[in-house]
Amino acid sequence: MFTGIVEELGEVTAVENLGDASRFRLRGPVVTQDAQHGDSIAVNGVCLTVVDHEGDEFTADVMAETLDRSSLGALSVGSRVNLERPTAVGARLGGHIVQGHVDGTGTVLERRPSENWEIVQISLPAGLSRYVVEKGSITVDGISLTVVEAGPAHFTVSLIPTTLALTTLGLKQAGDPVNLEVDIIAKYVERLLGARAEQPAGLPGLPGVTS
Repeated sequence: MFTGIVEELGEVTAVENLGDASRFRLRGPVVTQDAQHGDSIAVNGVCLTVVDHEGDEFTADVMAETLDRSSLGALSVGSRVNLERPTAVGARLGGHIVQGHVDGTGTVLERRPSENWEIVQISLPAGLSRYVVEKGSITVDGISLTVVEAGPAHFTVSLIPTTLALTTLGLKQAGDPVNLEVDIIAKYVERLLGARAEQPAGLPGLPGVTS
């Protein structure tokens, strides 16, 4: 599990095409400090497994499913990426509960700079808007953010100077893709309520759910 608090802005140093997968080598001095084979590291919000590491770099394999559902397939040598290690048990939950399982990709539609912050508008894929609510949480390229406005096909977030300076959102321009992970709690609530609605009449209610 992650919290969406990016630890550092890393860099892609090599990309190897494996046919139905890709192998990435990434530089991240902070996240590789205690990295071991098999550890998880979130790369732009996608949970990847450390295959190998040497010095301040690590290697991760990305299967076709991940390449299809995320923006990782657009990365190339020199691309900057958000990196975060899993949350340690007992640590503060600085952002919100993030699994590192991307629900879809959006596109940066507009950037509106202000004196001390910047408003960014991002498109929402069909089917995800129902999970996005005003003042709720969403993960964009692995960054835990608060939704300012939520529409049927887009949402906006406000970015402080620290976020702009230390994450990929300071570099993204209109038209660039971003990974999106909606609030997992909203998805579970929807599934539970849907199961209750589909339950045949006369059967006991779901555990913990009262009429």
